[in-house]
Amino acid sequence: MEENHKAEMTEESGGDKLLRRLRSIRRTLISWVVVLVVIVLINVYIGRLVRVDGHSMDPNLSHGQLLIMDKITYRFRAPKRNEIVIFPHGDKLFIKRVIGLPGETVQIRDGQFYINGQLLADKYGKEPIAQTMYGRAVHEVRLGADEYFCVGDNRNHSGDSRLDSVGNVHRDDIRGRAIFRLTPFREIGGLKYD
Repeated sequence: MEENHKAEMTEESGGDKLLRRLRSIRRTLISWVVVLVVIVLINVYIGRLVRVDGHSMDPNLSHGQLLIMDKITYRFRAPKRNEIVIFPHGDKLFIKRVIGLPGETVQIRDGQFYINGQLLADKYGKEPIAQTMYGRAVHEVRLGADEYFCVGDNRNHSGDSRLDSVGNVHRDDIRGRAIFRLTPFREIGGLKYD
């Protein structure tokens, strides 16, 4: 009898272990579902992961880097000069820096950008702009009330607002701004703007 009682207790302990294991698996699954739902909601409403494709933002952003795009800020305020924005062009997303704001004029003279006739204090574009890259900014480009002039930091190797095919970027076309670099891990961190 004593042996039967011990066997019943062992079976109950095994059943309890199984129930605990199943509860643990259920909690883990629920946690993963919650995390997945939060990630989807963040991606749809708050931010998005974007990958730098090409070298137009060298040396500040490099090909293949993974960034987080903030989709909320521009619902409450307009883009500012020097912010890195993301906008569609054809079937791609462009990642460029805002240098010209609504109502301003942009022109390239002597290899430098001028905004409203004043030299742009530019610490992002490191080299003088080659004459072959002046594009439509060889003459003054006037920006409309909701237009921005966006360029790559690698001024001599960027397709951007200087080209007729890209032109001025309308505020409604700007999807968001890059705020955080995820890769490479040695450079992980927030993107700083002046």
